[in-house]
Amino acid sequence: MSLNRREMLRLGAGAAGGLLISSAASSVPLPMGIIASPPVPLTPPPAAPLALTAPAGINPILFQKAKAALDSRPWIRNRDTIGIVDFAKSSGEARFHVVHLPTGQVDTYPVAHGRGSDPDHSGFVERFSNDFGSYASSNGAYTTAETYDGKYGLSMKVRGLDWSNNHAESRAIVIHNAWYAEDDMIAIHGKLGRSEGCFAFSKANQWKVMSRLADGRLIYADKLA
Repeated sequence: MSLNRREMLRLGAGAAGGLLISSAASSVPLPMGIIASPPVPLTPPPAAPLALTAPAGINPILFQKAKAALDSRPWIRNRDTIGIVDFAKSSGEARFHVVHLPTGQVDTYPVAHGRGSDPDHSGFVERFSNDFGSYASSNGAYTTAETYDGKYGLSMKVRGLDWSNNHAESRAIVIHNAWYAEDDMIAIHGKLGRSEGCFAFSKANQWKVMSRLADGRLIYADKLA
């Protein structure tokens, strides 16, 4: 069948129109939601804290209790170093641990306990008390406070954070040095003398402890069975 010129022109125009429509349709961009990458968060999520196991020489349960006391008090600003007092040990042993948490480094010192906690002067804590006039050591969490010049020279106040030691400041429980807490007492008697509830050290050790635990750092003291 032959086509005349008018029909050929009509068919050619229709085909050209179809090409234009097809070309236009192929140039329409895809919806952005299909090809866009997932949104990138502005700040990466915080890394999970590393679990620090108890350093050698520290009762693991006591260490975990001290760490829990720190973790439950996010308002404590200086969290790099804590003091842990193991009152299950004799006063003739080094039992006040100063722990640098990022590295696990530990320095340990002898420390005296209150005479009300050891009425027989056995060298061991037999009981704790938070009562006025008990002259006993108290267990629980503390933070260090300001220093002052007192009976034993430069001393540092502590504040009790638990029901078991919340009278510490009003009872004048502090960190100080004392003649009965010098190392030669252990060499002679096998134990230190007793305080009235304070954390008493040799003069040299007191400076080491106070310099590292100053500015509101945590001290945790307890005796575990």
